[in-house]
Amino acid sequence: MSKLTLVIGNKNYSSWSLRVWLTLKQAGLEFFEIRIPLDKTTSHKDIRQYSPSGRVPVLIDDDLTIWESLAICEYIAENFAPDLWPKDRKARAVARSVSHEMHANFLNLRYQMPMDCRSRYPGEGMKPEVQADIDRVCTIWRECRQKYGQNGDLLFGQFSIADAMFAPVVSRFVTYDVKLGEIEQAYADAIWALPNIHEWVEAAALESEHLYRLPH
Repeated sequence: MSKLTLVIGNKNYSSWSLRVWLTLKQAGLEFFEIRIPLDKTTSHKDIRQYSPSGRVPVLIDDDLTIWESLAICEYIAENFAPDLWPKDRKARAVARSVSHEMHANFLNLRYQMPMDCRSRYPGEGMKPEVQADIDRVCTIWRECRQKYGQNGDLLFGQFSIADAMFAPVVSRFVTYDVKLGEIEQAYADAIWALPNIHEWVEAAALESEHLYRLPH
C-alpha cells in the first residue's frame, strides 16, 4: 500500500491545496499532511524541500513526487479512485473540460476575491470583470447540474474532481456574499455542507497567519 504525504499551504488561503486535500479526503485515502505557512521568510525554501517548482500542493507517493494540483488529482483517480471522474464518456469529457477551464482561467475572480475561509467581506471585490467570471462559473455549474447531475447534488451527481476544482470558488462566494441563482446556490450549498469542507474550514479558522490585503 502506498504511503501518501501531502504538502499544503495555509488552509485559510491556499485554494490549490484545498482542491487536492479534498480530493484525497473524498476518495477515502489516508495520508500524512505537512502544512507550510506561506507568509514566512523561509516558506519558499521550506517548500523547495518537497517541490521542484517551489509551490504547493505536492503529493509524495513513496519515491514519486507530483507537484501540480490537477496532475495530482489525475494521479489519485488513475491509481486509487477511478470514480473521481464520471463513468459516462461524455460526462467525463465535460468534467475534464470544466476542471481545466477552472485551472487556467478566472484570474479576475482569483485576484479580486482571494480565498479567505474565516473572513466575510460582503460585496467587496465586485467589479465588471469579476462579474463576468462569476457569470461563467454559474453557467458551468448550471449546465453541468442540468445535463449530468441527476444522480446527486453535485456537478456530475456524485463527487468528482470537477467539484474539487470549484470548491474554493464556493468558499469565495460565501466570503464575499455573491448572489447566485437557485440551481447554482443549491450546488454551492451542497459543497459547503460536505463534512470534509467543514473539517477544512474549521482548521482554517484556527490558523493565526494573515496574508492578504482587504479586497478592493
